[in-house]
Amino acid sequence: MSVNDLRELSISELQNKIIDLKKELMDSRFSLATSQLEDTSVFKKIKKEIAQANTVLTEKINKESIEEV
Repeated sequence: MSVNDLRELSISELQNKIIDLKKELMDSRFSLATSQLEDTSVFKKIKKEIAQANTVLTEKINKESIEEV
């Protein structure tokens, strides 16, 4: 999912997306521990997407708080 796609989501949808990505990261770690995962670049990709979602979420929350004032 690109950053532009993330910006179109609402705050609650972003929070749910972050939770889903963290679950996916945890599942990937379990797969690695049980030798079912061969491509370890998945970790970097998931972490990057979590960071992007967190950044967009923070931007939206800050923008919302500024509009309230």
